[in-house]
Amino acid sequence: MKIIKIILLNILLFQYLYAVDAQLDIIRKNTIIPKISISIVNTSRSKKLANKIKILLEKDLEISNHFIVESNKLNIRTINDNISFMNTKKLDLLLLLNIENNNNKNIVLNVKFFDLNKKDVILNKKYIISNINRYPFLSHKIAININDILKAPSIKWMDRFVIFSRYTASRKSEIVVSDYSLTYQKVVVKGGLNIFPKWANKEQTSFYYTNYTNRFPTLMKQNLYTSKSIEIISSPGMLVCSDVDYKSNKILLTMAPNGQSDIYLYDTKSKTKRRLTKYSGIDVGGNFIDNKKGIIFVSDRLGKANIFSKKINDRGVERMVYHGKNNSQASTHNNYIVYSSRENNNEFGYNTFNLYLISTQNDLIRRLTLKGANKFPKFSNDGESILFTKNYKNKSYLGIIRLNYNKSFLFKLKVGKLQSIDW
Repeated sequence: MKIIKIILLNILLFQYLYAVDAQLDIIRKNTIIPKISISIVNTSRSKKLANKIKILLEKDLEISNHFIVESNKLNIRTINDNISFMNTKKLDLLLLLNIENNNNKNIVLNVKFFDLNKKDVILNKKYIISNINRYPFLSHKIAININDILKAPSIKWMDRFVIFSRYTASRKSEIVVSDYSLTYQKVVVKGGLNIFPKWANKEQTSFYYTNYTNRFPTLMKQNLYTSKSIEIISSPGMLVCSDVDYKSNKILLTMAPNGQSDIYLYDTKSKTKRRLTKYSGIDVGGNFIDNKKGIIFVSDRLGKANIFSKKINDRGVERMVYHGKNNSQASTHNNYIVYSSRENNNEFGYNTFNLYLISTQNDLIRRLTLKGANKFPKFSNDGESILFTKNYKNKSYLGIIRLNYNKSFLFKLKVGKLQSIDW
């Protein structure tokens, strides 16, 4: 199939450049990206909903960077129409959407996917969801399926939940589950001050968060589907779960039982904790590295916040970042670290925080953002994308950085202000 051969050539180029370029920069010159268009069949029973799915699906495909999305006004009467003549815009691919049923309980969406060069149907499938409010995930699943059919690099991260805390008033915040575009949102914890959510397992069926309603900060664990919650541990001062080892049921906590914050390793099975850092200042935000044999964390050992690392079983501490004077909030993936750094004398204002990418294997340093306060970076499972929060001109956004394509996208939070995120 001609279009699949084109995609395969792009993938080979992608893999070659990824292997030889330490900076993860993919120079997409002289490559052919297929043009795709999406149309709603005129007989659709729910044009409004179908159009919402279409708009979000177009955004999914744009963010993937594997397609050029072309708008069209094609008059498609039925999903079985012959489309061999519909390539007047020199399109490569055409996607038809038709909602067969929408009774506010179940949505049945017919999807027909055409290779216009070969004049062939390469996907003819019905998608069914039982909750109309979750239509964004229907869009994401279709985008992932199309992407997989053409053997492009995976975009399965689009189907994962994002969990975040948002401030709603003074000492009031909610824990919310959403899709990456913030189109779908569901409040799962409310009442009081609830912050720092963290997924408790890779299946995303439960999560940790810190509740400040009681006398001491309390780490809670809640089942996403039953809403049943249990208390894990309490501590004076502060208490934050910053990373989770899914395989061994160990979590990294920032605790300050004696007024001094340090990193602790907590075993959720034995309910025992082990202090990993011992410093008379500030140590916070631990993240696992080196196959869970070490951690990185933020410390003021040099007078201002910076990123350090240590082996779990060793005392020695190593400085990881030599750029900037106030570096906080780091996330890791394999040999890469992304962190938030406060900029001094920055042209965009006093409270500017930008994200930087570094490697533990070389001297790579790469600036990822401009303007505003960019914080709480989180790598995707495959390490090719970074999720982060942006506050700019009193507005709060969720951002996605596609590392291999040097592109970023922002989604505005309509209610409240983002406090922290995980995905």
